[in-house]
Order: sequence, then structure tokens, then C-alpha cells
Amino acid sequence: MNKLTAEWVRKAEVDWQVAQRLAAEKPRLNDPICFHCQQAVEKYLKALMQEYGLVAQRTHNLGMLLTQVLSLDQSLSRFRMRVDRLTDYAVDYRYPGIHATTRQSQSAMKTTTQLRGELRRLLGLTK
Repeated sequence: MNKLTAEWVRKAEVDWQVAQRLAAEKPRLNDPICFHCQQAVEKYLKALMQEYGLVAQRTHNLGMLLTQVLSLDQSLSRFRMRVDRLTDYAVDYRYPGIHATTRQSQSAMKTTTQLRGELRRLLGLTK
């Protein structure tokens, strides 16, 4: 794994750890849970792109990032709809007027858990 890929992974893991800690809080902090799930997936996708030699664009659009990854590896195609849902949490839910529900944050955690596992596998990471 190259140095920049490892840095993306470190940053992704920080977001994942934040999401996990927030999910354990009472009351549940749904907006930041969803945000950090989106961020973790974004950074893991960029790590994989870096490892594959693709340019990681400055975007929060997970669908766009996934499309680039799928051009080299179709194994993540089943996550298409779920990453599109996560993309909304990058910006919209950080502003007044929109609030994530507990169900949405639980779904974001589930998607991130599954996608994180697959991305780590593709990066050759075991834990």
C-alpha cells in the first residue's frame, strides 16, 4: 500500500470511529452519525482509487467515486443505491431544516460497516 493510500485509510478510520462513538451516545446524534459515515466511505473510496492509480477528485459525490472504481473492479456494484443515499449526508444534513432520523443513521451505519469491510478487503487490510 502506498503512503497516500495509507493516509486516506487513516482518515477514513477516524471518521468511522467518530460515527461509532456517536451511535453509542444517548440521545442518538443522527446528523453527525450520517455525516461521518459518508465521510468514512468517501475516504475509503478515495484510498482505493489512489491504490488503483486513479485520481481522487475533490467531491463528496460517492456515486461518482464509485463509478470510477467500478471501471476497474465491479465487485462493489451492489452498493450503488446505498452510496447514493449516503452522499446526501455530506452537505445537506449539516444545515438547518433537514434532520436525519434514527432509522437513517442506523442504515448509514449498516451500509458503512458493509462497504468498509469490502473496501478494506480490496485494499488487502484484514481487520
